[in-house]
This record gives sequence, structure tokens and C-alpha cells, in this order.
Amino acid sequence: MSTVPQSREALGLPIFKEHHKVSPAEIAIGVIIGRTSEFFDFFVYAIASVLVFPKLFFPFVDALTGTLYSFAIFSLAFIARPLGSLMFMAIDRAYGRGTKLTIALFMLGGSTAAIAFLPAYADAGMTSVWLLALLRLGQGFALGGTWDGLASLLALNAPEEKRGWYAMIPQLGAPFGLIVASLLFAYMVTSLSAADFLDWGWRYPFFVAFAINVVALFARLRIVVTEEFEHLFASRDLQAVSVSSTIRTEWKTIVIGAFAPLASFALFHMVTVFPLSWVYLFTRETPVTFLLIEATAAAFGVVAVIASGRLADHFGRRRLLGGCAVGIAVFSGFAPQLLDAGTVGEIVFMVFGFILLGLAFGQSSGVVASGFATEHRYTGSAFTSDLSWLVGAAFAPLAALLLSVNFGLLASGAYLLSGALATLVALWLNTGLAGNK
Repeated sequence: MSTVPQSREALGLPIFKEHHKVSPAEIAIGVIIGRTSEFFDFFVYAIASVLVFPKLFFPFVDALTGTLYSFAIFSLAFIARPLGSLMFMAIDRAYGRGTKLTIALFMLGGSTAAIAFLPAYADAGMTSVWLLALLRLGQGFALGGTWDGLASLLALNAPEEKRGWYAMIPQLGAPFGLIVASLLFAYMVTSLSAADFLDWGWRYPFFVAFAINVVALFARLRIVVTEEFEHLFASRDLQAVSVSSTIRTEWKTIVIGAFAPLASFALFHMVTVFPLSWVYLFTRETPVTFLLIEATAAAFGVVAVIASGRLADHFGRRRLLGGCAVGIAVFSGFAPQLLDAGTVGEIVFMVFGFILLGLAFGQSSGVVASGFATEHRYTGSAFTSDLSWLVGAAFAPLAALLLSVNFGLLASGAYLLSGALATLVALWLNTGLAGNK
């Protein structure tokens, strides 16, 4: 008997005996809402890391060094995320998925909202920097508990001939979250004076992020704690198990799964966080103009994510991901220089980058879960996703900016190229994925 039904019985609540068939569309709604809220949080922090934090928390150094410091703190969330998974999986086993999600999302929203109240360096000195780092760790730790299993459930309940189509649905949250965050910051920068924006305007998106988290929490709980879904999670073996036992049993799958989507995860920050920093520091482009370019390019990314589902079902996920990795490798060889080619160059870089990202990222969630044994799929998918983000994305903005400053924009493509090569090697090694196209 699974943990969640036991807890319901212990509380004297009715156990649902007959379960209606849950449609993939119901699951998809919860997945999109959850992922969009998480990525909105992510991009609000990322944009502030470029436009706000260097001036507010690191005024004692030049703008470039301040941005590098800001990116160093940015990476802390990815380091804390696997640790969060360890703790929250234990909570999941002991108290159920709903309790875990509630704690994790309130912790995520609380950490995000608390950033809005931070004093500047001018008011609190290094204490403000340490508090920023602590809250960023809190965001990452909480993200480790936001895995609800809906993406895996969606893939398992999708028709065989539409696995790629349903695998792309969770990934729509990334471009949706970026579009909303970019437009919100563009509006705040446009509507306020520079002094007002740095004083209080930048704080508003963090309050919005908390509100969205609360809405997303109730939307997800409305799905995952119902009797129908409890039964479906249990029948599909999507229950939390020990992370240590999962690592011992599935370590090869975890390693391959962590590297298989590396090309898309590396490209993720190369077309979102890094270009904003480069344009803001080294060109005459206004941040508002580039934020609008970014939002427009993300709309192309939405279309590309949707297209990835059709292409994966027609050609096979492995071929699509391999082809995208080759495309990203080619892109890395010339595209970064377009960021110094004016507005037209920036638009070309962003649009083509987001199209490539959408096609690759659209199927990255399917890579993570495909090779696990059923009893380890839930925990293994969560932990592998954490490691993928840590290896592929955590230090991407910092590495790309350092390489570009010291060796030119083309050098930042080396980071992207390494991700593409890692994906190709992982796809070659992943015979399980090959067996699933």
C-alpha cells in the first residue's frame, strides 16, 4: 500500500474505489501551470541579476565585476537544488506529495518575495550580499521539492504514437515564463525613472512571483491530491523512493540522463541570461529594447517547442536531439558574434537561438525519464533533472561572460560546443533511448 492512501485511511478519509480515466489534457494543465510559475521565478531573478544586483549589492566594484559576482550567486540555486531533492523526497515518502509541494512552493515563494525586501549594500554593507546568497540558496533548495511527477505521468499516459507531443508540454513553461518576466521588467523600466526603478521598482516582479506561486500551488494541489491521481501515481509506480537507493541502482542512467540534454541546457542560458548581460554592459542597446527582443524570440521558442513534439513523433526523439546537438554546435561557431552586430544581429541571434532551443529543449524532459526502471522513475527523474541543470546551466552565464570578455564573443561558443558534444556522446551511449527512437 502506498504512503498517500495510508495517510488518508489513517485520517478517516474515504479511499476512492473506482477511478475514472484521467485524460492527458488534465495532466497537461497542471504541468504547464507549474512549470510556468517556476520559470517565471527563475527569469525574474535572472533579469535582476543583470539590471539590478550589480548596482545594488556590488557598487564597490565596476559594472563587469559586479555582474560576474551576481552570476556567481545566481549559480548557487543549482548547487542547492539536488540537496533539496534529497530532503523533499524524504518528506514525500513520509507525508505525501501534497505536503511536499506545499512546503516547497511556500519556501520558493517566500525566498523569492524576501529578496524584494533586501537592503542595498549602501544600507547594510556585506550583510545584504550574504542575505542575497542565502535567499538564492533557499530558492534552489525549494526547487528540489517542486517535482510533482506530473511530467512523467503525462508521458506514461500519452498514446504511443504521440509520446513526443506530450513530452514537449512541460517545456512550454520556460518560454512562457520568460515572456511574462521580460515584458514585466520592460514595463517597469519604461514607466519609472532610473532612480525609482533601482529604489523600489525592481522589487515588484518578486512580489508578483510570490503571488503566481500561490496560484500555481493550489492549481497543482487540486490535481495531485485527488483520489484519481493518487491512484494513478501509485498504479504507475510514480512514488518517492530513497535517493541513495536510486543512485546505487540507476547510477549509469542518471549519469547518461544528466548529460543527454546538456546541449539544450547550455544553450538555455546562452540565449536568455548571457546575451542580456553582454548587450547591457558592452553595447548601446537599451535594456528595454533587448527585453522586447527577448520576449519576441521566446515566442518563436514556443512555436519551436510545439514543433519538436511533431518532429519527435515522426523522426524519433533520438534523431531529433542528435540533429539539434549538431545544429547547436554549428550555431556556437558563429552566432555569438552577432551580439556585436547591432539590433539586427541581436534579433537574428535570439530568434535562431530560440528556435534551436525550442526544438532541443522541447524533448529534454523525455530524455530524463526514459531509461529508469518503473520503481525509480519518479525519484530518478527528479534527481537527474537537478544534475542536468547543475552541469549544463548553473555556470553558463558566468563562463560565457568570462570567456567573451577575455577572448572575444566567439570564445563563448566553446562552452556551448562542449554541451553539444556531451549530448552527442550521451545519445550514443544511451542504448535505452535508442530503443525508444
